[in-house]
Amino acid sequence: MKRKIAAAVLCSMALTASSVGADTAAAGFTRLSAQTAADSLQSDSTTSDTAQTDSTKSTTPPAKPDGEADGSAQGDTNTPDGSGETPPAKPDGEADGSAPGDANAPGGASLPGGSGETPPAKPDGETGGNAQGGGMGGPGGSQEIDQGSAATTISEDCTVSDETYTSSGDNENALRVDGASVTLDGVTVQKTGGASSNAENGDFYGVNAGLLATNGADVTITNAEIETSAQNGNGVFSYGNGTTVTISDSVITTTADNSGGIQTTGGGTTIASDLTVTTSGSSAAAIRSDRGGGIVDVDGGTYTSNGYNSPAVYSTAEISVANAELTANNSEAIVIEGQNSVSLTNCIVSGNMSDDKGSSSDINVHNVMIYQSMSGDAEEGTSAFSMDGGVLTARNGDMFYVTNTACTIDLKNVTIMTEDDDANLMTITGNDASHGWGTAGANGGEVVMTCSGQTLEGDIVVDSISVLDLTLSDSSELIGTVNIVENAEGGAAASAGSHDKSDHGDMPGNGGKPDNGEMPNNENAESAPSNVEEMSEDADSTDISLENAVITIDAGSTWTLTGDCVITSLNGEGTINFNGYTITLADGTVLSEQ
Repeated sequence: MKRKIAAAVLCSMALTASSVGADTAAAGFTRLSAQTAADSLQSDSTTSDTAQTDSTKSTTPPAKPDGEADGSAQGDTNTPDGSGETPPAKPDGEADGSAPGDANAPGGASLPGGSGETPPAKPDGETGGNAQGGGMGGPGGSQEIDQGSAATTISEDCTVSDETYTSSGDNENALRVDGASVTLDGVTVQKTGGASSNAENGDFYGVNAGLLATNGADVTITNAEIETSAQNGNGVFSYGNGTTVTISDSVITTTADNSGGIQTTGGGTTIASDLTVTTSGSSAAAIRSDRGGGIVDVDGGTYTSNGYNSPAVYSTAEISVANAELTANNSEAIVIEGQNSVSLTNCIVSGNMSDDKGSSSDINVHNVMIYQSMSGDAEEGTSAFSMDGGVLTARNGDMFYVTNTACTIDLKNVTIMTEDDDANLMTITGNDASHGWGTAGANGGEVVMTCSGQTLEGDIVVDSISVLDLTLSDSSELIGTVNIVENAEGGAAASAGSHDKSDHGDMPGNGGKPDNGEMPNNENAESAPSNVEEMSEDADSTDISLENAVITIDAGSTWTLTGDCVITSLNGEGTINFNGYTITLADGTVLSEQ
């Protein structure tokens, strides 16, 4: 039951009932009375695989995906065994409320000097306090840079070996390197206690961190042991433009909330290799960034988070990881906010988001989340996720969830495993805005996804205010369905770049990738195989746009259907295995095996 797609035939939404006449008959198509896309469209917003609507729409800013909770809650109230009464901390551990930069997730309107409105909380728990890059901040928020104090400060160039640095004081680093070029070998850093009076200052600027590098410091760390057990006790913190931390062959352990393993903000740089990082608090991503972002380059090592709302990687920065093991035992594996990126090469990645303990579990349970929280922690724009080689495992929930942002997803030779039988491969939808992620009905996702030598298995759901442009190339295979469903909030049909965001980069228009040009019409249908039945009827009641779901299957690649599909258009010269199912185009044309 195979069918080859001849170069861009069968695709254009411009394909009308009249154009499917003599031309297609000559090509061996059979015109039958057909069902329309509207008939096939499942308005039950099953799109809501992703959206479990939370009836209690909070007025506080939405928490960040990885668990940053609103408010400045200190302590581990949201840890796996906590009561969960306080909002989940930011995805990678930022707490709600005054948690630095969590008010409004990345790209929010409250950038420094902004309106100061409390931003929505981040998806996996990052709260809408003052998300990175955000404005005034929520309760306890601060407009000024406040890094607290330090038990020990090194401000002159030097080399130190086998020293121990400790702190139990409030708002205090155990060790701070301020503007100096310093080499640390075999040191021990212990942050054993001390309250953080402002979670956002800890998340953004390094208050209470074990080791803080700031003011253009250049720090090289080898063979270190770093342990923290205080809120905002980030293990190693790189803050500010010109600051670089290079750390290798070291062990970092944190146990409290808002305490990432390696944290980068304000334009800092972190270069890490062969680390063993373990975090246990809420909003405590193993590899963490926050307001102002920066550059993070990781090669080798193991990075494990155990708390809720604590991804293995939380990105409001440019993060690349190679040859590493990334594990989130109670959270999604990866979260990207706004115009930022995560690039993985030959990594073993797994996530296990909670059905009810994640700050965004009420919206969607997922493994890789790409969104714009509007907290101000990240610039608005096109997000990017890429993975080359390695293994990506979702132990619970959808593999990919995209909402309120535009993004690119590039996969090459990745082994993808979804252990949840009820989950989708990908969900691209709007959300109910209860967490502040855009405006309901106008906050869909836009995805340009390119697969090379890639096998994908599972269902893809795109709602009517969202956009998918999927290309299968280099012998890739999709085993599953792609369906457009109605937006749960009744939003108008989307066109690329039309969502409630300011900048989407080079997102495609006209339903194709940037260089595809106009979608082909049916004039070339004579080159299509003759074993396909084409049924057509004017579709006058389906709210689908020209770009909702455009699928391109290059020569040598395959789409094997596991159910009926509703898409916008179909391009390419690849093969479709219908297996007795149909593909309904947006104009009502139904394709099936003849």
